[in-house]
Amino acid sequence: MSSLKDKRPTLLLIDIQKGFLKEDIWGGERNNKDAEIICEKLLNYWREYALPIIHIQHASTNPQSPLHPSQEGFEFQDKLKPLADELVISKNVNSAFIGTNLKDVLDETNVSTLVIIGLTTDHCVSTTTRMAGNYGYEVFLVADATATFDKKALDGKIFGADLIHETALASLNDEFASVIKSDELLSRLDG
Repeated sequence: MSSLKDKRPTLLLIDIQKGFLKEDIWGGERNNKDAEIICEKLLNYWREYALPIIHIQHASTNPQSPLHPSQEGFEFQDKLKPLADELVISKNVNSAFIGTNLKDVLDETNVSTLVIIGLTTDHCVSTTTRMAGNYGYEVFLVADATATFDKKALDGKIFGADLIHETALASLNDEFASVIKSDELLSRLDG
C-alpha cells in the first residue's frame, strides 16, 4: 500500500514570523497556541525524509507593520527558521501565489501535492489554500498547525479566534483541500 510520502508532498510553511507573536496587534486572543510546536514537528519530519520544503514570508509594504522587512517581526520564528538549502519565497499579499514564482517552482519540480501549515488560518493560509485547490494541486491543510486571532464585526461584536479558525477550516474542507489533523497526516505519510 502506498503512502502519502510516496507522492513527495511539498510542505508549505506560511508566514511563521515573529510579528504574529504579538497578539494584541492582530485583534486580541489567538487560538491554538501550540500551532508552532506542531509546525516544528512536521518541519522536522520533512527534513528527516528529505521531502520538499518551501517557506513563505510575508513582506508587508506598510513600514508600520510588524511584518515589514525593516521590523524584527519580519523574521521567522526561531524554531522554524529555514535552513540554507530551503527555499524562501517572499510575498506582499495574502496569497503565496500572487506576485511570486511559487506556481512556477511547483510546476517545474512536478509537484502535485501540497501540505499547508502556518499563519493565519483565515487570511494567508486560507487564500493560498483556495488558490492551490483552484490550480488543481492535491492540498492537505493541517488544522492543528495553523491559528488565527479574534475578529471584530462591523457592529463591533467580537468573534473569538476558535470560531474564526473553525469556520475558515470548514469553508476550505472538501472544497479546496482535505483538512486534517497532524496525527492523521503523519499516519498517512507513513502509510
